[in-house]
Amino acid sequence: MTDNQQMSLFPPRTVAELVEDIKQLTQEIQELYCLDEIPWCLGYSGGKDSSATLQLVWNAIADLPLEKRRKTIYVITTDTLVENPIVSAWVRKSLEQMRVTAQAQKLPIEPHLLHPDIKNTFWVNLMGKGYPAPRHGFRWCTERLKIHPSNQFIRDVVRVKGEVILVLGTRKAESTRRAASMEKHEAGKISDRLNSNSLKSLLYHSASLPNALIYSPIQNWRTDEVWIYLNQWQNPWGHSNKDLFSMYRGATADNECPLVVDTSTPSCGDSRFGCWVCTMVNQDKSMAAMIQNDEEKEWMQPLLDIRNELDERNDHDKRDFRRIYGRVELFERDVEGKTSVKPIPGPYKKEWREHWLRRVLEAQTHVRNTAPPDMRDI
Repeated sequence: MTDNQQMSLFPPRTVAELVEDIKQLTQEIQELYCLDEIPWCLGYSGGKDSSATLQLVWNAIADLPLEKRRKTIYVITTDTLVENPIVSAWVRKSLEQMRVTAQAQKLPIEPHLLHPDIKNTFWVNLMGKGYPAPRHGFRWCTERLKIHPSNQFIRDVVRVKGEVILVLGTRKAESTRRAASMEKHEAGKISDRLNSNSLKSLLYHSASLPNALIYSPIQNWRTDEVWIYLNQWQNPWGHSNKDLFSMYRGATADNECPLVVDTSTPSCGDSRFGCWVCTMVNQDKSMAAMIQNDEEKEWMQPLLDIRNELDERNDHDKRDFRRIYGRVELFERDVEGKTSVKPIPGPYKKEWREHWLRRVLEAQTHVRNTAPPDMRDI
């Protein structure tokens, strides 16, 4: 969404109006939290929107007396194991700081770092099974790497507690598609069992997760308001919002990777920070900008090289003529007025899977020799 589109949908507010909105949101969060025994799962990516959402929730709950802090808020982050290394390290450190501070402040906030099952990891699928690099026609990565881990955690909570409220940092200003999706969901909101009419409009059901309700406190905030809040209000768990701003400033785009709970959620490929192997976009602008803007990040260049090598649109020569289950299937198309019949390409050939393994091991060796000490365990 362009700045002009954001301005038309969400007109600028004064700082005083933003302060008033934060006060109202704080009261709203407190009322919703104290309304019932339903636990909360807050999706945290380490980016600006999820950080602002968590900061609002954290401060609101911290203002409650101890006896009212009775239900758990699970802060969940999914590490695909191929995340942008800078962002991944930022998130891990933030979660650890969060854990320590929440215990010290006697807050019922539990951070959880989730990972995909081994069988669903990127390299097991690409090297082990021979899956081709993800494309829009075969986007096999998002569900395995992102959706399954978060949904499994949420279902486990639902299995024990019966219901769960998902607190997400999604905003209508992220894109026109996101705005349309959120408007559609708002038509069928929370069940009638909520007594407070003022709170009925705050939640809507998740289509992909039964017994899960979604709450998006900053859905009407503009991007500049998110940054004003993060830069003017101190991070309550001790992580630096100034450093977060610097991390964003090191690249070009301004979106983030949200908690993915269904296939309608924008993938990391549409985001500023995502998987370094992502071939869902033409180029990884964020990593390229980080390397270009900071010579101390040049150690990531081999990762970017592998990503660019994977991003070959016509890779049929690298793939078997049989499908992954052994069958030969043909597709017919018109080429310059003539009928062309060719096999549908299957998985990568063995020699190419060996090639990707060699390239990754070479990159791993390079990183462990040249990266900063806290990055050498990749």
